[in-house]
Amino acid sequence: MPRGKPSPKMAITVDAAVHEQVVAAAADEGVSVSAWMTAAARRALLVRDGLRAVTEWEQEHGSLTDAEREAAQRRVTQEVAGLTRARSA
Repeated sequence: MPRGKPSPKMAITVDAAVHEQVVAAAADEGVSVSAWMTAAARRALLVRDGLRAVTEWEQEHGSLTDAEREAAQRRVTQEVAGLTRARSA
């Protein structure tokens, strides 16, 4: 009897060039293709949820200003750089 909650399986078809890049990226990061794809899907879902949250906020409060957008971009850039440094350490 399997332990815990087994992960569901998915069968997907991707462009040949994307396949090569995914396999190479997973190898570069030392993880399985399944783990790499799961992480990529999590990131895509976070982005989607974040964009929805911004849209909802803007509907209630009005559009973000250029200064607010630039500040957000700087913050994201800093956080991504921090994650990249943490992974390579």
